[in-house]
Amino acid sequence: MTLCAGLAACGADSLRLGGGGNQDTGPSRLEGDSPERAESTLWDLFGNNENPNHTVAVNKYLWNASLDVLNFLPVQSVDPYTGVIVTGYGTPPGGGRSYRATIKISDPALDARSLKLALQGAGGSAVEPGTVRAVEDAILTRARQLRIQDGKL
Repeated sequence: MTLCAGLAACGADSLRLGGGGNQDTGPSRLEGDSPERAESTLWDLFGNNENPNHTVAVNKYLWNASLDVLNFLPVQSVDPYTGVIVTGYGTPPGGGRSYRATIKISDPALDARSLKLALQGAGGSAVEPGTVRAVEDAILTRARQLRIQDGKL
């Protein structure tokens, strides 16, 4: 009931402002005023406004290097469109502690700022920042090696 009354009030306001009759709609726009904003409706949420020609913004060298360096971890999910790789728990060769990783590659540039890595120890324990930094460095080094192999340097 309240929803219907609210919608009816909105409809009445739009009819009043729509210009029928000799009603005053407020101050007129003067030359040089900023143009009015484009209004959107509830139905705009359901429209397909995405550009179908949008390209993937993930660096392929960082992507492949992440999978190479962390190949001891079982991959749980990958999404090349958002640049996210999620792994399960695994133990590195020669190590006794198990880890899991979440990698986010956020830019097409081969740059340290494009790579975000989160490591988690077994049972949700924190991982030392030095370990995370060492894994990031290994991924970046491997990505540079892959780029050199392609001959695009």
